[in-house]
Amino acid sequence: MSWYRNAAWFVKGLREYTRSGYESASKHFNPADVEVNVAGRSFLVTGANSGIGKATAKEISRRGGTVHLVCRNNERAEVAKGEIVTETGNQNIFLHIVDISNPKEIWKFAEKFKNEHKLNVLINNAGCMVNNRELTEDGLEKNFATNTLGTYILTTALLPLLEKEADARVITVSSGGMLVQKLNISDLQSGNGTFDGTMVYAQNKRQQVVLTEQWAKAHRNIHFSVMHPGWADTPAVRSSMPDFYQKMKNTLRTEAQGADTVVWLAVSSEARKLPSGLFFQDRQPVPTHLPLASTHSPPEDEEKLMEVLEEFSQKFKSTSPG
Repeated sequence: MSWYRNAAWFVKGLREYTRSGYESASKHFNPADVEVNVAGRSFLVTGANSGIGKATAKEISRRGGTVHLVCRNNERAEVAKGEIVTETGNQNIFLHIVDISNPKEIWKFAEKFKNEHKLNVLINNAGCMVNNRELTEDGLEKNFATNTLGTYILTTALLPLLEKEADARVITVSSGGMLVQKLNISDLQSGNGTFDGTMVYAQNKRQQVVLTEQWAKAHRNIHFSVMHPGWADTPAVRSSMPDFYQKMKNTLRTEAQGADTVVWLAVSSEARKLPSGLFFQDRQPVPTHLPLASTHSPPEDEEKLMEVLEEFSQKFKSTSPG
């Protein structure tokens, strides 16, 4: 069955996830959905110094939004900020240096941010695909620390700020790769068996889908969504999946095409009309499971994921300064 899931996902990807899939889908887009002025609204984008994060930040900046760039590398972040300000003419671009794989750092940042800023839209874009098992300084497997725990902590820490605003939204950038994974709460840090970075990443992306669904149930006045950007030509794809990139590079989406649905979810009134907690691709809700794939998980496993992440997060909160 795992062979079927992988093969089905890849065939589906060749058809829908590449540039031609975007071009086909975009024929049905309504340009007016994103031709909006979002001046006065505040957006936070993680992993915003390159790829889909930077493309998203740039498009929101063009529409007048106040944009907070959350990046790990100060030098690259300053270059990205300069580029966004120059290209869009928007001066309301703010930079925050945070490592999303470091839970204590996230808590410290979030507490400070809540005291100094408002927030209408959180975009969880930062992610990593480490192909060999690496531990952070806190002893956490790096993919899990960044993609799952980091996303969980930042979102839950900023929920009180979002709750204060009208039309608050949380968007998480996942991946179609999650379609080949069933939620596995027994080995969240991938310590058992052979380590496969691509499958660990896909598992983290499945976890993000579950997080979104659970948050949507618990926080009714915030609109949650999770999305697949398609296969885009980004620095992360080139560095993490060099073989895939070489085979597919002539068919990959541009960064802006990959970011299109993120921007749509962040700014359009149409997105807000759809139910909270859905998984999107090319501005449309799509299923979170392939036909015949046994990737559904029992509700108790999904609830357990939330419990375990909450325990993790509180452990690091108690040791963080302030």
